[in-house]
Amino acid sequence: MNGNKASLKTIAEGINNTSTENVEVFVAPPACYLSFVSDIIDKSKCNVTAQNIHENAKGAFTGEISADMLVDLEVKWAILGHSERRHVFGESDEQIAKKVKYGLEKGLTLVACTGEKLEEREAGKALDVNARQLKSIADAVGSDNLDAWKNIIIAYEPVWAIGTGVTASPDQAQDIIASLRVWLKENVSQAVADQTRILYGGSVNGKNCRELAAKEDIDGFLVGGASLKPEFSEIINARN
Repeated sequence: MNGNKASLKTIAEGINNTSTENVEVFVAPPACYLSFVSDIIDKSKCNVTAQNIHENAKGAFTGEISADMLVDLEVKWAILGHSERRHVFGESDEQIAKKVKYGLEKGLTLVACTGEKLEEREAGKALDVNARQLKSIADAVGSDNLDAWKNIIIAYEPVWAIGTGVTASPDQAQDIIASLRVWLKENVSQAVADQTRILYGGSVNGKNCRELAAKEDIDGFLVGGASLKPEFSEIINARN
């Protein structure tokens, strides 16, 4: 919940002037600014993305937005299961799975998030938590639906590293993401494990992005606060 027309225009223009060769970029402004950003962003360089959707098409759900509404706005991406949706707003694995199923039915590309809290990592349960969350997503997609999996991007975002300035070390991030890829291989298919992009999110910035991007299984980033700053362009080109 950040930004206004002036700041979002600056961010969009920064992306328009950034080389995005060999990189797929998305930005997720607040819902009230989706059309505004869509009108000014260079869509050949960037996808405009919703921060969330409801699991129903319409109804008495004041304040929510549906995938049908995004399709109507020609917004084709959405983020689901972000840590704040899970831990601030209380969304369950089951609810997020319903959103994934619904979003896929409407043809959206979905960035589906997993991540453990600090106490879960300290208890040695980080992989268990992420695997549980990934399983709910996988159950919603199905193991034999390769076309649907092409529209799923997984984002690993350890809750203890989001907005805290504390970043998971490149080895910590690589370890969990590699384990999630193994989980996909063993529980979905080798093809899905090979094709699914898995992002890292958690205090990514211009200083640490290149070291993180060098890790074999980290396919990109889900960027928080740094996406509001000029250094976002540097993060976009972390592998160039």
